[in-house]
Amino acid sequence: MDNALETPPAPADPRASDTLARLAAGALLLTGAGWLARAVWEIRLYGAGEPASGVPDQGDGVHRPLTSLENSYHLVSTAGSLLTLLCAAAFLMWLGRVRDNARALSGRPPKYAGVWVYLGWVVPVVNLWFPRGIVADAYRASAPGARLPVVVNVWWGLWLAGLFGGFLQQRDTDSVIARAYSEIGPLVAADLAVAGAAVAGALMVRTVTAAQTARPARA
Repeated sequence: MDNALETPPAPADPRASDTLARLAAGALLLTGAGWLARAVWEIRLYGAGEPASGVPDQGDGVHRPLTSLENSYHLVSTAGSLLTLLCAAAFLMWLGRVRDNARALSGRPPKYAGVWVYLGWVVPVVNLWFPRGIVADAYRASAPGARLPVVVNVWWGLWLAGLFGGFLQQRDTDSVIARAYSEIGPLVAADLAVAGAAVAGALMVRTVTAAQTARPARA
């Protein structure tokens, strides 16, 4: 997984790392709020109960008009998805920066090749540990001898819980609405796991960045 063909490391840039950390942490917290909103709306749907006309997707390509609550859930879900995309972009920029900084600070190549900063999230199986491994490797290179902060494992554990919980959800919003009327538990549990991962992720970002900004660059 080492990438011996990478270009020589650029000088560590703690200022840029801190700026990206603030951006990523803020985006994570906003995304967490978005997923909490989804959970609230799903609970509202469950409380309202399924309309007499049935679920939105009637089958055979027939969709009934949405209720006002269902329509508002569509808006909340779309807003949450947009926040998630923006959060992903901000987080990946931060992750690439701390990986480069760790290389400059330690003087050794990272354990994971740069391409895994992006592909590590989407390639099956390896996405279960590569992203955490990149963060852990950057922290250990930046703070030699220090124990890995607990928040890293909390963040990753909650993310995996939300990821596996998401497998239980249908991809389209109308299917999620249908599940909310009858199977609210798995939906809310997955949403809360993702929201918790976002909050823990924000703390993790600040913790790892602080370890880098506190250490002068290796000559």
